[in-house]
Amino acid sequence: MSAREIFDSFPAGGPRGSWPAEEMAAELRTQGTDATVVMDLAGDRFLVVPAEGRA
Repeated sequence: MSAREIFDSFPAGGPRGSWPAEEMAAELRTQGTDATVVMDLAGDRFLVVPAEGRA
């Protein structure tokens, strides 16, 4: 796996109905930064990263 830029990370065990990683990615997209959310299984976290092909 290659190194990637990470904008932010959030624990996977957040409150039910809470999607902070998705909300941050959406906010970045409205600001013109193409971002997406991926799961870091080893770290049990959601990562907000540049969308594939944009990094």
